[in-house]
Amino acid sequence: MATEAERATFVERMGGALTSAGLARLPSRIFSALLIDADGRMTAAEIGAALGVSPAAVSGAVRYLDGVGMVRRERERGSRRDIFVVDDDAWHEMMMHADQYYGPMQAALRRALDSLPEDDPAHRRLRFSYEFIAFVTEEMKALSERWDQRVTELGL
Repeated sequence: MATEAERATFVERMGGALTSAGLARLPSRIFSALLIDADGRMTAAEIGAALGVSPAAVSGAVRYLDGVGMVRRERERGSRRDIFVVDDDAWHEMMMHADQYYGPMQAALRRALDSLPEDDPAHRRLRFSYEFIAFVTEEMKALSERWDQRVTELGL
């Protein structure tokens, strides 16, 4: 079992890596704290205490994480307190919901492509963008199937 110092080091390193990848700093640290937590479940107060931030700051960050599928919110039985949970397969779940991000982008690109003549210099660039997103979306489905097989092979 990791010590508190080891957990804190992980939270800062992983949080920093996620921040470098484009995720805001506090959501990065919260996700990392939940990943390294023994059961992957914490209240806003526990997260705040672990990270030295206010429960109000935690609230906005977990709302974002919940919205993108990185964590989920549960209600503690017999209580009004929310518990924030990171599932073992959080990465897979998050990536499989990428269509909620790509869908609006693809729709915007499609509308632009429909309104621009093909000889417009931007048309080719927009088409490349549209086709790339379509390709990635299709590949993610196949990747998900391969991941499910891999999980079975690993016995997880």
